[in-house]
Amino acid sequence: MLKPAWTKEEFEQQLRAKGAYYHIHHPFHKRMNAGHCSKEEIQGWVANRLYYQMAIPVKDAAILANCEDQEVRRTWIQRLIDHDGREGDTSLGGIEAWLRLGEAVGLNRDELLNEFHILPGVKFAVNAYVNFARRASWQEAACSSLTEMFAPEIHQSRLDTWPTHYTWINQEGFTYFQMRLGQARRDVEHGLQITLDHFVTRNQQERALNILQFKIDILWSIADAICFAYEYGRKPFDGIANQQVCHTGRF
Repeated sequence: MLKPAWTKEEFEQQLRAKGAYYHIHHPFHKRMNAGHCSKEEIQGWVANRLYYQMAIPVKDAAILANCEDQEVRRTWIQRLIDHDGREGDTSLGGIEAWLRLGEAVGLNRDELLNEFHILPGVKFAVNAYVNFARRASWQEAACSSLTEMFAPEIHQSRLDTWPTHYTWINQEGFTYFQMRLGQARRDVEHGLQITLDHFVTRNQQERALNILQFKIDILWSIADAICFAYEYGRKPFDGIANQQVCHTGRF
């Protein structure tokens, strides 16, 4: 027997309930926001998350490439501009803002951009996300972006706690978190409307929930990799070779 579809209101509640598994609840993030992370842990997190930040516009470009709806493309393209910036525009793009966060925690651009610190586990998770966006329908890929529903809370938590706990960080580096508070809320409105309109049967709605869980799993896996390497001191090839033997580039 087919299950009845949820109303849009019920479906939205089901989507928002996934916030219980968002990576703000990961033990590493809890330690970080409680002020318990060392400088090396903060630097490792910032360096590895750059790989994710740089993949976001690639993911969004894949969604645009698969989308034949002109109105959707006109709105979605703003996400690329938010992260890449616009030539001649003095406002920061998200990637540049994240690079400045890296500098604020004591890293230099060369080591941030040459993948010196990037963990294979982080790469595998991020690349899985980009590859999903390339092969999925644009509506499914848009649904995966709905972790943005939970992002303002985690950005605000960093703004609330880091200046007190990590006084050694140059506060100009917090610009990224400030920028994303408004951008994420705007993006959620669009992505949520696409999802509520497209996934209308119960099977489709449950598929959407699974897609959102997939994205949540990616973020949790990134935190797992960083936690294992920096909190527990088990970087790749520990006791065998330097991490620099790891592969570089995207596959």
